[in-house]
Amino acid sequence: MIRIDDALVRPFLDESFSGLLRDAELAHETFLSKRGAGGDLTGWRDLLLQPNDALLERINEIADEIRRDADVLVCIGIGGSYLGAKAVIEALTPYFGGDTGPEIVFAGHHISGAYLRELLDHIEGRSVFVNVISKSGTTLEPALAFRYVRQMVEATFDDADRRIIVTTDPEKGALNRLHQERGYRKFDIPPDVGGRFSVLTPVGLLPIAVAGIDIVSLFYGAVAAAEDLTEAADNDAIRYAAVRNAFLRQGKAVELLAVFEPRLRGLGEWWQQLYGESEGKDQKGLFPAIAQYSTDLHSFGQYVQEGQRTLMETFLMVDNDEGALRVPGSEDDLDGLNYLLGKTVRDVNRAAYEGTSQAHSAGNVPNLTVWLDRISPGTIGEAIYFFEHAVAVSGYLLGVNPFDQPGVEAYKKEMFRLLGRP
Repeated sequence: MIRIDDALVRPFLDESFSGLLRDAELAHETFLSKRGAGGDLTGWRDLLLQPNDALLERINEIADEIRRDADVLVCIGIGGSYLGAKAVIEALTPYFGGDTGPEIVFAGHHISGAYLRELLDHIEGRSVFVNVISKSGTTLEPALAFRYVRQMVEATFDDADRRIIVTTDPEKGALNRLHQERGYRKFDIPPDVGGRFSVLTPVGLLPIAVAGIDIVSLFYGAVAAAEDLTEAADNDAIRYAAVRNAFLRQGKAVELLAVFEPRLRGLGEWWQQLYGESEGKDQKGLFPAIAQYSTDLHSFGQYVQEGQRTLMETFLMVDNDEGALRVPGSEDDLDGLNYLLGKTVRDVNRAAYEGTSQAHSAGNVPNLTVWLDRISPGTIGEAIYFFEHAVAVSGYLLGVNPFDQPGVEAYKKEMFRLLGRP
């Protein structure tokens, strides 16, 4: 189960918080009833309450085929079309390889000619499958990457049409035309699910399954969280949303999500898009930033401790992080670490977290902790839904539509003007 510990934020909250918490409960009801702005884009919750086991089975069947026949899966997408899959794969696969099936590489998530050139060199001579993910099929970054990779695959493999799988709108868009003309296999992106909420649809589930991860446990972990967070009473997602908004009203400008387990950094990157796109509207919202501790305590930790007091902090922690590696002894003790004998690296990491949270609180950086029981497919599924539910509540509490992203188009208009797009 996901739980939050807000003991270190309570001293920073005044009597108005109880009213804000009641408002957050009303925002929760608005979200569940679909009465709020963008309520027609909450299909990501509906699909958990009505699981499609046949779809999960089909995804696993194609993933098994790719795992059997491919050396490399190239996943092409940007934003929500790749961040969720990348986050889950990083969280649930070994740090240093292992028997996890084909290599999974991402493309179309930036514009770099050097990256594309080296990608094509990297996959040359290997068995390649492609999953291109885009509702429209015309978003510049993935469309450009797909043009290169598709031409390479079609020139190399007689069965190229089997090797390219599109994940796109049920009916519209350029990829549907290719699906019809070339016979590419296809998965639908539900029309009532926005990109940043799509990790538990085929958008994320196919590459995650190819990585050898149990997508049924992942999906049903989210199902359990959706059911648990239905009631407003003792609802940690509502409380998290209320705390964030309380500090925004106090003048905080940034929420720093900090992880102490490196494999969770990708989940932080997914969280950053989820909260940035959902809340950053009408000159409102906390700026979402991520940190990996203790690494970043040695870079911008000084700023967090003593810089401008514009921060609140959320720690994402794991109860059982499999870090029970005992500190070995040393006869010369030149590094001065013999005082750690009998302790594990997990003990050291936990002390670093507790010391950091206490020090930052003393430095007027209010912080709370979101706890996972362990890192597993089920708990990662729970975490995904927890943050999605909380951002829906938080967005309504803030007074914005948490499910659109009108500002994303601004840079595109200027870019296309400069490129001379018709």
